[in-house]
Amino acid sequence: MKRRHRGGHGHRREASLEPPPGYYGASTGTPDATQRGLILDWMVSRRVADGWRVESRSGSQAVLVRGQPVNHVLHAFLTVFSCCVWGIVWAVLALRNDIERVVLTVDAQGQVVTVAAP
Repeated sequence: MKRRHRGGHGHRREASLEPPPGYYGASTGTPDATQRGLILDWMVSRRVADGWRVESRSGSQAVLVRGQPVNHVLHAFLTVFSCCVWGIVWAVLALRNDIERVVLTVDAQGQVVTVAAP
């Protein structure tokens, strides 16, 4: 179950993850750095299963990316060798290219905050 809160700048707070019982300990207080890292690992693994890939990762923050950039060099060669016919395909691919990037951060309470990155 996810609870989303949209802020003014693309911020979204997701409810604390619900890993299997005992996943990161049975403490009832605020999670320590190790527990926050495990919470982030849990969220990253869920996102990777949905098709995202990890661009960078630190103790309590990860940057995830979905989508591939257009290989303009390859499409330029194909356009030249096809007498500009491939240029139509290249233009469509370039216009529809959609790369998503998000930053996941685990705050001091163990909540995962998702921010859309440019």
